[in-house]
Order: sequence, then C-alpha cells, then structure tokens
Amino acid sequence: MANPLKGEVIRLYKTLLYLGREYPQGAAYFRQRLKSAFMKNKDVTDPEKIKKLVARGDFVIKELEALYFLRKYRAMKKRYYEPEK
Repeated sequence: MANPLKGEVIRLYKTLLYLGREYPQGAAYFRQRLKSAFMKNKDVTDPEKIKKLVARGDFVIKELEALYFLRKYRAMKKRYYEPEK
C-alpha cells in the first residue's frame, strides 16, 4: 500500500470502528464484518482502486451517521409526541 494512502485507510478503519460501537446488531458483529471487509482488500496495491475503496468507506460512514440520527429522531418523536392514529 502506498504511504500517502495508508493514512487514509487507517483513518477510515478507525472512524468506522468508532461508529460501529452503536450498531443495532452489536459492536462485535460490526467489528467482525469490518475486519473481514478490510482483510478482503488487503492485497490491493493500485492507488486508484484504493481511492475508490476509501470513497466507498466514506459513503458507508455517511449512511451509518444517517441511521443513527434517524434512530435518535424516532426516539425523540416517540417520547414527546402522541402516536398518530
């Protein structure tokens, strides 16, 4: 792996690992899936391919954040508003 991209990959892994703590199916499940996804692509050396994989990881980060915000919104709505009929 190229040196400048190595930092990006490590940053991505750490960020996903941090976000996975609150995953609905559990942190251990998320950690296992995350590790297998990164190990599957460990032999990729083409910088363009690595950039595409990092971009996909950033997309996953945005999707996870949206999932968490939606879950918090639903919890707040459930607490403060009466159920619709």
